[in-house]
Amino acid sequence: MLSIELQLLLLILVANGTPIIATAVCGAWGAQPLDGGRVLADGHRLLGDAKTWRGVVLAPLVTGLAAALSELPAAVGVVIGLAAMLGDLLSSFVKRRLGMASSSMAFGLDQIPEAWLPLLAVSSLFELTGSVIAGMVAGFIVLELVLSRLLYWLGIRKRPY
Repeated sequence: MLSIELQLLLLILVANGTPIIATAVCGAWGAQPLDGGRVLADGHRLLGDAKTWRGVVLAPLVTGLAAALSELPAAVGVVIGLAAMLGDLLSSFVKRRLGMASSSMAFGLDQIPEAWLPLLAVSSLFELTGSVIAGMVAGFIVLELVLSRLLYWLGIRKRPY
């Protein structure tokens, strides 16, 4: 049996990977941008085209299923999926405010909220300490960068980061 920390890290990877895989599998289905194309007063989109209804809906569902398959409560997976998507949306919002293009790389900003928020959401349930969370976020950053390059190499991801 895997440690709870490793199980949670895998669920965070599932949550963040689901929108990428869904893009390759689902094509245009559900690919409508969450922001509906809205531009804010700063002249930049609210979120950008890469943040879709498909990803926000599928990530919690798939992560809930993955949790159940790993013998954790499905609700834990759903919470992790929702929090990971919230972190992803937050980083996209900040990147647009900084004038960065949709799907551009911002080391740290692209990874930390997507791992930190889900871990905070379940930290009391699993008694995760600050140092354990920090280590898991660091582990997620490394895994996310490696897996991103692998998905690019396999032709699933459009950019190698």
